[in-house]
This record gives sequence, structure tokens and C-alpha cells, in this order.
Amino acid sequence: MQSFLLFSPEVASARAAGKPIVALESTIISHGMPYPQNVHTAREVEQVIRDAGAVPATIAIIGGKICIGLSDDQLELLGSSPDAIKVSRRDLAYVLAQGKLGATTVAATMICAALAGIEVFVTGGIGGVHRGAETSFDISADLQELANTSVAVVCAGVKSILDIGLTLEYLETHGVPVVSVGQPAFPAFFTRDSGFKADFQIDAPEEQAAFIRTKWQLGMAGGVVVSNPVPQESAMEPYEIDTIIQQALGEANERGVSGKAVTPFLLGRIKELTGGRSLTTNIALVKHNALVGARLAVALNQTAA
Repeated sequence: MQSFLLFSPEVASARAAGKPIVALESTIISHGMPYPQNVHTAREVEQVIRDAGAVPATIAIIGGKICIGLSDDQLELLGSSPDAIKVSRRDLAYVLAQGKLGATTVAATMICAALAGIEVFVTGGIGGVHRGAETSFDISADLQELANTSVAVVCAGVKSILDIGLTLEYLETHGVPVVSVGQPAFPAFFTRDSGFKADFQIDAPEEQAAFIRTKWQLGMAGGVVVSNPVPQESAMEPYEIDTIIQQALGEANERGVSGKAVTPFLLGRIKELTGGRSLTTNIALVKHNALVGARLAVALNQTAA
């Protein structure tokens, strides 16, 4: 397994020194934002993590290797290449074996982070149960990964294009704790309140770390969702974004968009319909998550055996 892992010099140095490391996905670069904002945001997010006392490790599949930490040139490649494959659990072995360029989703990043011994992963929003899943069975592999892989995932909740209630029910069934930061409400990516509550509100990173470490020390494998709401000044109005999402969902259905193409289509269409404001919100929430994730990684590192 270790033969597939390739650590950047910065991450290798951090591992040797026992420094806290934060994993970052690469699908947000290749499929989540337009170029060049995607690469610019990726670099800014990495710097937020460094400034908070941890080391960023953006993960991608390049040249038959799981790259843990990317160079500037590799970030540019992912951000500008139309050939990057969106990689989830199902796709990981294929993209590695074929030597293709792959951008990791939440599920694949969790797998790679666990292989690399990284306990904290920062993303924008996790995948979940899609609206209409009772007939389509469209449920993100992210949820099953959270049930099985012991990585703490810091996010702005579930993307509001999804069925948030059913997503939380799925997580509850599989015993995945959902923690909120700064409020009891579970956030909905573009907005701060989804109308649902998280399982637990834990604000201090030291207390978050104690909870997560206790879970794993009890032998209870699996992830933890640390939901962190978008900053108030960057949040969108719930009614506006819900109306736009409904329009985008209708257009996706009319065009026959399905599977892994759904989320990129919807996010792109929402950006168009909001005149770019949704992208501004997306960038703000990812940076905020990076700060919370870095603080959690520092606290977890202090509790490591």
C-alpha cells in the first residue's frame, strides 16, 4: 500500500517532525470551481491551514501515485486540465492502475488520508442523499465512507442541493456523529441553518478533539462530521437559494444529467443563476472550514498517543 503513496517534501517533513496535517480534496479544484479561481482558492486555503499551525496536504492521483500534498505545478494541472477524472472509492484502483489524472472526492480523500495516517480532512460540503433518491437510489458514496473510515471531516454541512433530512437519517443509522460548531443547527452549505439540528454542539477544538479521540479509542471506527456554518456575512438567503436550486434541479432532470455529473452541473448552474455570488460563498466557507480544521488537527495532535 505504501508504494502507492507519494508525499510532497512539505508533508514528508511534517510527518517526520510529528506536526499536525490536514487533508484537502482535489475535486473542488477540478470540478467544483472554474479556472483560475479554483487554483487561487486552493493556494489560499492551504495558507489558512499553515497560518493556523498545521500543514496542508491536498490529495490527488497523478502518474499512478496517490499524491499527498501537491506542488504549484500539480495544482495548476488539476485546475486547468479537462481530463481530470472525478475519483470516488469505486474509481480509485482504476485511476491508479491506468496512470490517469484523478481528482479525489470526499470518499476517496478520506481513504487516502487514512492510508497516510491523516486524521482531519477539510472540504466544502459532504455528499449525501439526493432529492428523489427514493426512486433513483442516488446516494453519495461519501456517506458509506463516513461510516467506515476513521477521519474527521470538517465541512459546511451537506450541499443544499441534496435531501438534508434523509442524509442525516442515513448518518444516524450508520452511527456517524454529527457535530456542529458555534450553533446547534446543522448548516446547509450556502446557508447557516438547514432547519435540522446536529447531534452535538462542540465549539472548542480541544473538546472536539477529546470527543473524536475518545470515539476512536473505544474501537468505534468511522468518521465524524464536524459541521461549521458559513460566516454570516457570506451566507446566502435561504429562500433565494432554495428557489434557484429548484430551477437547477429541474434543468438537470430535463437534460438527463445523472450520477457523478449531477453535483458539478448543479453547482455550475447555481453560480450562473446567482451571478457568481454562490462561488463567493463557496470560497468563504471553504476558508472558514480550513481554519476550524487546522485548529482541530492541532488539538488532535496534542492528544495522540
